[in-house]
Amino acid sequence: MKITRQKHAKKNMGFYKHNFQFREPFQVLLDGTFCQAALRNKIQIREQLPGYLDGATHLCTTRCVLKELESLGKALYGAKLIAQRFQVRNCSHLKNPVSGSTCLLSMIEEGNPHHFFIATQDQDLANKVKKKPGVPLLFIIQNTMVLDKPSPKSLAFVQMLQTNQLVPEHQKQSIVQLKEKEGLISQEGEKRRKRKRAGGPNPLSCLKKKKKTQQSQEPSAEKKKRKRKRNRVKREVMQSVQKKEEE
Repeated sequence: MKITRQKHAKKNMGFYKHNFQFREPFQVLLDGTFCQAALRNKIQIREQLPGYLDGATHLCTTRCVLKELESLGKALYGAKLIAQRFQVRNCSHLKNPVSGSTCLLSMIEEGNPHHFFIATQDQDLANKVKKKPGVPLLFIIQNTMVLDKPSPKSLAFVQMLQTNQLVPEHQKQSIVQLKEKEGLISQEGEKRRKRKRAGGPNPLSCLKKKKKTQQSQEPSAEKKKRKRKRNRVKREVMQSVQKKEEE
């Protein structure tokens, strides 16, 4: 069972790596419900998640999630202690905190440019995440962490990309960064296109004209011979006519 689960995770990770340029270290945004489920099921997120995703991970959360856990009191005190160990990503709600689910949704707007994973047990939040292409979803079921299969929205988005109907801006930037990393373009940016300079004359027009072949010369030679023969016959006829007149 564990081998099958790992195999599915590898396949799903390949989808996101190939189509949405996910790279290590993977950034996983966790909310309070996921931390609470991990605590209840005795799951060591920091130790187990990198092995499951087959790559280095950065576990992170937001100030709004921490504020929400703090407001819920003793019931989620353990989940708050777990979440406090993670890196805190800056959100746009510094002065006016919002709910954890609303905050996480705001972090994946505009095509998920920072390539976040969302880890949650909130079904309403999970359904909203599935409506956004290119956002991997993690949840806990039967004491194990599971990477959900790509959503229909992500599959449809990839199909549009394959037909060259849509190229997101963040993907263009990722492609440029990969090219720079591989040394295909300079660090300052892509190479400027060379301007077309005024070229010289067409090289084909400068070729010397080919001499007439022997076959093309033969007909003209035959025509000259025929003309000479006709002139000689004509002279002979004129001479014979003059002789008769003299007689």
